[in-house]
Amino acid sequence: MNKLFAIIKVLLNMNIHCRKFIYLPLSKLNNLNLFFIIIFFFLKINLMQKKLKLWDATMLVMGSMIGSGIFIVSSDMMRNLGSGYWLIVVWIITAVMTVAAAISYGELSSMFPKAGGQYTYMTEIFGKMTGFLYGWGLFTVIQTGTIAAVAMAFGKFTAYLIPALNDAAPIFQSGKFQITWIQILSIAVIILLTYINTKGVKSGKLLQNVFTGSKILALIGIIIFGFWFVKDSQWVSNMGFGWDAFNNIERDTTGKLLQAGWNSISGATLMGGIAVAMVGSVFSSVAWENVTFVSGEIENPKKNVVKAMVLGTVSVMALYLLVNFVYLNALDRDSIGFAANDRVAVAASEKIFGSAGTIIMAVLVMISTFGCINGLVLAGARVFQTMAKDGLFFKQAIENNKNDVPEKSLWMQGIWASVLALSGQYGDLLDMISFVIVLFYMITVFGVIYMRIKQPDLERPYKTWLYPITPILYLFIGTAFCVLLIWFKPQYTWPGFLLILLGLPVYWFINRKKVE
Repeated sequence: MNKLFAIIKVLLNMNIHCRKFIYLPLSKLNNLNLFFIIIFFFLKINLMQKKLKLWDATMLVMGSMIGSGIFIVSSDMMRNLGSGYWLIVVWIITAVMTVAAAISYGELSSMFPKAGGQYTYMTEIFGKMTGFLYGWGLFTVIQTGTIAAVAMAFGKFTAYLIPALNDAAPIFQSGKFQITWIQILSIAVIILLTYINTKGVKSGKLLQNVFTGSKILALIGIIIFGFWFVKDSQWVSNMGFGWDAFNNIERDTTGKLLQAGWNSISGATLMGGIAVAMVGSVFSSVAWENVTFVSGEIENPKKNVVKAMVLGTVSVMALYLLVNFVYLNALDRDSIGFAANDRVAVAASEKIFGSAGTIIMAVLVMISTFGCINGLVLAGARVFQTMAKDGLFFKQAIENNKNDVPEKSLWMQGIWASVLALSGQYGDLLDMISFVIVLFYMITVFGVIYMRIKQPDLERPYKTWLYPITPILYLFIGTAFCVLLIWFKPQYTWPGFLLILLGLPVYWFINRKKVE
């Protein structure tokens, strides 16, 4: 410790700005002051980096993907499939989809290495109208809705630690509409992270790296201890159903699930169960493309963007599979399918760590969701800025502030996400969001094939691995998913499709004004 004090003193003497910052005589250094000084130097070193490096970009991919889904959705997936085999199969299918899309996107990111990502790809390949419809969907539902939903998850798990938030009377109520303290907390988190990201990409990058690193380590810890500490393994019983599938989704008149027994399913019903179950796994595995939104702020984007997408998606999907192995090892079928409030990770954590496990998991989810929101906020505003430059969004979103970030675009995104957070109705939106996201993924992946045919001689610093198998594989799985979802859950998927179509008159109105 004395040696560490000596090193710090030398650094302080060498850095007049640091001494001015802490206003502290060298003779009065103690452990607490030393802690803050170390933090200061850590921040200072990070802020010196001008661009996002490969590590930062990979952390952005992983941080954007890992949110609340992995801690919740396996419960609903089990109710729809009733077998450990099928639960793992659905996660594997989702993993194949996700990695295939990332590999395909890599070719487009190397061809168009600038901010805007998916919007830029669609605009360059299919024209402004297609690009606008994607951006329209991103702003109205996909990006902002996801930010709001994840922020609500943060609020709900905070309320698990602070029961007063759950028990408090609504701030405002009119019929079924109400504003709760959980919603206020969610909005506060959105506003806070929006503000942090207005201070520059470096500030957001630091926060992203810290929180992403924390939740990855926590997930790894759960995976290790999930097989080590569990005394009564449920693995054999969960996997004993083999390829037989079941569902248990009966509800009473109030919408509450009834544990009335498992019903055997096969054929078309099984296919529908797989599609419905995939809603959760797909929603948990999206947002990796956010790294393409900030391509212009990444070192050597032609190479590092695709590397970050592939490394990030492969790593996260591997973690997801292993975490689900833990669920199947720690909990029986009913405990997974009917975990309280679908908090399957909390139930598993209690089995692993004892009564303190629930608190550990609640903190983990708070860390995870906080980092996820930051990743979404950091990336999304760049798309709206790019759209504004093309005359397809509010022109105020164009300009950067003194920290070289699109501050007004960030605040537009943050305000709309906050408005969505007031509704509190996000469970039903998962189907709509997943459907819309996969639909646009398919259009973008098809763009790889289209450009190979239309402009085969165009420079491609990176080419899709195993082309054309990889994009065709994604298109096949994605089409099956969307068709089955429309068939089995039309009440949620059609509104998402209609919302996108609503962007057509908006686009025509914008262009009519230009002509006039």
